[in-house]
Amino acid sequence: MSARPWLDRETRFIAARGQPACLIDLALSRDIDSHRILKGTGLFYDDLLSNEPYISAQQFHRLIDNSKQLLAADDSAFLFGQQLLPGHYGPTSNVLLHADTLLQALQYLQRFKALLSPLCAPVMRMDEQMLYLYWLDSFESGQNRQFLLEASMAAVTALTRQLAGPNLPWHYHLEYAEPSYIEQYWVHLGEHLRFQSPASFMCLPREHLAGRVRQASAVVGQIAEQQSRQQQEQLAGEESMTDRLFDYLCEYMPRLAGLEQVAGDFGMSTATFKRRLQREGTHFQAQLDRARTLIAVDLYLCRGFSNEAVASYLRFNDRTNFRRFLKRLTGRSPNDLRQWLGS
Repeated sequence: MSARPWLDRETRFIAARGQPACLIDLALSRDIDSHRILKGTGLFYDDLLSNEPYISAQQFHRLIDNSKQLLAADDSAFLFGQQLLPGHYGPTSNVLLHADTLLQALQYLQRFKALLSPLCAPVMRMDEQMLYLYWLDSFESGQNRQFLLEASMAAVTALTRQLAGPNLPWHYHLEYAEPSYIEQYWVHLGEHLRFQSPASFMCLPREHLAGRVRQASAVVGQIAEQQSRQQQEQLAGEESMTDRLFDYLCEYMPRLAGLEQVAGDFGMSTATFKRRLQREGTHFQAQLDRARTLIAVDLYLCRGFSNEAVASYLRFNDRTNFRRFLKRLTGRSPNDLRQWLGS
């Protein structure tokens, strides 16, 4: 495990002039007063103009809460997302624009997630045919989850269209029911949509990943990567506690002994570990369920595992318990889930 500390909900690591400013600008463009959009965030409009303030995930979520209420428009998350990547963030924008290939750009997005996607972590998986890009909460998002998914998927869609052309055949899986404003998904994402998925992810055939990015400069790209790495090293941490816990659970799942082992590997007592998760608005069982769900989807999709193999990998010794777990988390039995994903 990395020795670096992690980011918590109250760590001020998000440049307010970056992605938060995009959301503020969207509100101002619709004649919403800056005081109303910033209410309760601890951020003031004059600060954006005269200083370079940083805000926490908690403050950013409050800004999103205000925006959803005041904008009250079905396209808000999509329009916000289209402004996020590559953005105007100096080196971290250049590292995306001057990546050698589309695959490298997406790898940079994952590597520099604290700078480029601070609230919603991209998790990339691949098999021989497809790339899968999952989206996980870095900080418990609650009712903002759907807004963040819409914005994140719109951001990556807009970025990849800019880098590789408009005809990339992205497919989108969303964990919630089809919304009433489905036409906004058609306009901003396309028609390849599946709702009530066991996890939220985008997928793209691998054949589209290797082509060189148009107008990319190798020298500018290398300099931008160096500068982005330095910029990320200056942050209090590179990822949230739950991001690091997810990576840990994915690595150790086949030999996971229990909560005491996890807490010890994080350098804490079990009680302290529970308290730290509680401060982040979550608990260990929720994080374990999240990791197991995504791993199960990944094993079915990418590796073609049988039900028995997936259950064993996730340390379910009883088939009934495994079936209950999948039914509770995905709404589907193991056989139904395999068939649904396979279709």
